[in-house]
Amino acid sequence: MTRQWLIKPHDPNLQKHISDTLGLHPVIAQLLINRKITSLDQARMFMSADISSLYNPFLLTDMDKAVERIEAARMNGDKVLIYGDYDVDGVTSSALLRRLLNQLQINTINYIPHRMEDGYGLNDDIAKLAKDQDINLLISVDCGINAFSPVDALNKAGIDVIIIDHHEPEGLKLPNARAVINPKRHDCLYPFKSLSAVGLVAKLMQAMLGSIPMEELDLVALGTVADVVPLSGENRILVKNGMPYIERSSKPGIKALLDVAKIAGKKMKPHYIGFMLGPRLNAAGRMDRASISLDLLLSENQTDAYALAHSLEAHNQTRQKMQGEVITEALLMIESNEGIKNQDIIVVHKEGWHKGVLGIVASRIVDKYYRPTVVISVEGGIGTGSARSIEGFHLHEALSSCAGVLDNYGGHKRAAGLRLKHDNIENFRLAINDFAKQNMTRENFIPTLEIDYDMPLSMLDVSLVNFICAMEPHGEGNPAPVFCTRQVVVKSAVNVLGKDTIKFWVSDGACTLSVVGFGMASMKDMVQLGKKIDLAYSVAIDDWNKPDTVQLILKDIKS
Repeated sequence: MTRQWLIKPHDPNLQKHISDTLGLHPVIAQLLINRKITSLDQARMFMSADISSLYNPFLLTDMDKAVERIEAARMNGDKVLIYGDYDVDGVTSSALLRRLLNQLQINTINYIPHRMEDGYGLNDDIAKLAKDQDINLLISVDCGINAFSPVDALNKAGIDVIIIDHHEPEGLKLPNARAVINPKRHDCLYPFKSLSAVGLVAKLMQAMLGSIPMEELDLVALGTVADVVPLSGENRILVKNGMPYIERSSKPGIKALLDVAKIAGKKMKPHYIGFMLGPRLNAAGRMDRASISLDLLLSENQTDAYALAHSLEAHNQTRQKMQGEVITEALLMIESNEGIKNQDIIVVHKEGWHKGVLGIVASRIVDKYYRPTVVISVEGGIGTGSARSIEGFHLHEALSSCAGVLDNYGGHKRAAGLRLKHDNIENFRLAINDFAKQNMTRENFIPTLEIDYDMPLSMLDVSLVNFICAMEPHGEGNPAPVFCTRQVVVKSAVNVLGKDTIKFWVSDGACTLSVVGFGMASMKDMVQLGKKIDLAYSVAIDDWNKPDTVQLILKDIKS
């Protein structure tokens, strides 16, 4: 798929100011500016990632009320129910909050809804369940911000509610809970709006204990990276400080998870969380009950932890097989129906697709067609869907415009879920495509590659690349920097290494470097000895059995 290169505009004056004041390489200063880090305080905070730089948790609206109610629960011997979502953020939030309440010696139980049986979030049956369990206080994590009816039912049953959620509220109205902690509520002035749910539980821990125990940052980093929130601001601090604690975690469950995923002993990276640990923790909620993942994270026995980790591994393998089958069916459906394939928003549905893989399938379709995609499974006349988007198309706003044909919906700019009647699927397809026509241009459907810097290869030395690597962890909101160099000369034949990986050498006349393209074998015909090409790449240090050298990681080629 042809991509348009967008070279980010530079600000020479601001670049010089940050570079001179903080003693940073000018390229590093510009990379910070490109990530909307434009003040000296922001730049210092980003580069240091000092845990002491975290904001006062009481800046979060209702944090004082939540702390007061939890303290009352401790004093009064109340029984607390933690109600969490079934994804990694929800499970890590539930585990972290359970560890906090256990430390405070509060009588606590956990409940995570079943994806297929209960659906997303607080439901109307929870009041009876909580009443039957003699619950005095329910704390929802990673859900609840729009649970008006369930909260009213809990209040009627005499059960207090604290909501800890980071999803978008529907308008200005909030559920009638004792406390609603969400930086996205309209009256919250908290400086950083993009915390995950587990990040918000960490802020509650900071409020109640005075600080976040460093050994708990493994759970915070897991949930934050897996939920694909921006790795900037406080998220960067929590993840950068938390990843080493995943590597050397004292929690039997995390140790077993690393072992089963075959990454024990490796330096932790967001990639490992996003593509190895996260999918395994998510697999239980997709295929069975997410309580298996929660039990793993709370496990205090290595034997039990390994049994649970192997159970997750089996669920993950089942998920991969089922996911492959649904992707094959969905792609065939799209390719055989021009009416679906040519629409701005792809909407596919089928009876019996497993609900647990819909989001992953939607992501794969977005990757292939670069179109916002909704994948719906129908059962008993009701469709349950997951949606994934592209840059420039706000899913939550789009679904809000279709509210008349939806039973319910929720989510973010790039990912969302929905329920609707089977008979309304076609009306929904028309409505969301009409929204797209009114709010998007043709340019929105051209995939882009954002480039930080157009530079000669000779600017790249080991020292600069080490500084660039210090900007890790990279991920959503803090992508690995991408550079380009024009008219480099190919200095070697292309070697194909393993599965779809290519390697070759290029020179700009002053410097010659190796290029590795993982999964880029489709581009090998564009690379011919002696040919001039424009190269887009990120950078790394190659230290395999030799002194450190700069290596280019291929992103794109233009000939």
